[in-house]
Amino acid sequence: MDFSDPVTIWVTLGIVLMLAEIVLPGGIVFFIGLSALLTGGAWFVGLVDTWVYSLVTFFILTMVLILAFRNVSQSLFGGDQHIGNTDEDLDIYGKTATVIEPIGPGKQPGRIDFQGTQWPALSDGSEIPAGANVKIICHENISLLVELKQ
Repeated sequence: MDFSDPVTIWVTLGIVLMLAEIVLPGGIVFFIGLSALLTGGAWFVGLVDTWVYSLVTFFILTMVLILAFRNVSQSLFGGDQHIGNTDEDLDIYGKTATVIEPIGPGKQPGRIDFQGTQWPALSDGSEIPAGANVKIICHENISLLVELKQ
């Protein structure tokens, strides 16, 4: 096997890149390897005969294959796609917390313990004593608005 032969170089590069898709998943490296393989085939058949033409062919084939077939391969072979909740406030609404420092009366802030962290807390104007369980209503600036849990 002569590694100075352009066909051998392109075919070897193509096979290595296509096998690299196992380690580097995403569908891109496979198409780059397929482009290298097709470029080697074009050189073998005589469609390209210089390195400049082979590089241009490789780049054009790579772009065409990626743009044309990546979505098709993703729909056929799919992957693990999960879009999680990106609004943390939705995760805390309705959860229970414990009052550490009394809240109220009026707009007097207190402190609550929620998920192992202390937060400043406000109520609807009523007084909530320390030790009471409260329900989180909303997030207002850096404070949590709470109400006495029934």
